[in-house]
Amino acid sequence: MIKFIRYFACVILGLTLGLSITLSGTEHTAQHQPKLNYPLLIDVISTIESYYIDKIPQETLIQAAIDGVFNSLDSYSNFLDAEAFSDIKNANSGEYFGFGIEIATEEDQVTIISPFPHSPAAAAGILPGDKIIKVNDQAIDPRQLDKVLRQIKHHSKHNLAIHLSLRRQNSENLVNVTLKPSIIDVNSVSATLLDGGIGYIKLSSFQDDSTRDMVNQLNQWQDLPMRGLILDVRNNPGGLLDQAIKIADLFLAKGRIVSTRGRFFDANSDYFASPQNMFSKLPIIVLINKGSASASEVLAAALQENQRAILIGKKSFGKGTVQSLIPTLIDGHAIKLTIGHYTTPKGRDINTIGIEPDINITTDAMTEIKSMPIIAELSPHDDIAQDRVIYSAVTWIKTNS
Repeated sequence: MIKFIRYFACVILGLTLGLSITLSGTEHTAQHQPKLNYPLLIDVISTIESYYIDKIPQETLIQAAIDGVFNSLDSYSNFLDAEAFSDIKNANSGEYFGFGIEIATEEDQVTIISPFPHSPAAAAGILPGDKIIKVNDQAIDPRQLDKVLRQIKHHSKHNLAIHLSLRRQNSENLVNVTLKPSIIDVNSVSATLLDGGIGYIKLSSFQDDSTRDMVNQLNQWQDLPMRGLILDVRNNPGGLLDQAIKIADLFLAKGRIVSTRGRFFDANSDYFASPQNMFSKLPIIVLINKGSASASEVLAAALQENQRAILIGKKSFGKGTVQSLIPTLIDGHAIKLTIGHYTTPKGRDINTIGIEPDINITTDAMTEIKSMPIIAELSPHDDIAQDRVIYSAVTWIKTNS
């Protein structure tokens, strides 16, 4: 009877930040019998439908009511139609169609959390922390994030290019980019062995198979004369919380990994490391930046506060909330809802604050690449060989191991 207007809050990225639990719609309904004034809502919609000066379809009024509910919540909670629900589940397996950016409201501005590697957004030079000022040359209202998301989703769904005007941090000038959507394959774990026995692992996201891929990679290095590990979660906006916990557990023999707290029972959990771990004697460096969010911050904080790793880079994004996908009883729709927040092993809530690295590296603090002879020895891959933060991590390992 009612066909909801489609919109998908996370199709831009394809991965839900901090997604940890999928609740059954039937169980959710049975456990929570709401005492809502449905007759009032029905009366309002019926009155508008019957007497308003312009004819407004019931579907539009229902959608407006749904929009109103979610406008009262945080920017990570959204309604997902059947297509969007399917897309987000497929995305967690590593492939989606879109522009390759994750956005949220930060400091009352629509902000880029991170572009995904090899995505249209990354190719256009979009950076973590960029503020979206205009979409298709029209100024946006940061208070109406859902409208921005629907507009971007519309362009993605219909394979249309979109024009964004961005304001970069510490600059008043606008950066204009045009993005065309494409299929993006996200390989969540990629690795290379640098000279000197230093393993470099890039974690682009936390997907269904991330822990398995991480274990497979580490097993390939088990019998080699390793000197250290570098885990790179820069520009990793998160993903499945359980995968971040399992990966942290690979490197910890004891200690709390993360705690989650919410209003209902299943949202309250404490996760601790198991005794089994890998490469227990090797020094570990974790690389973070403004684009490291949610599950990335869980991993970084767990290793930092349990004194298992040194963090190098820039302060992380600061997303300390946990989302769940809750299926509805109608046509395969779902609700992506913030159900709790998490705290680090030492009980810190890093939401909107972020995690400070142990070694803070800014561009100005680094010398020119030509004055760093070790850079050329790192890897045949240009993107790694030219990376000043990786250089700092390699230098730290070689100095302290």
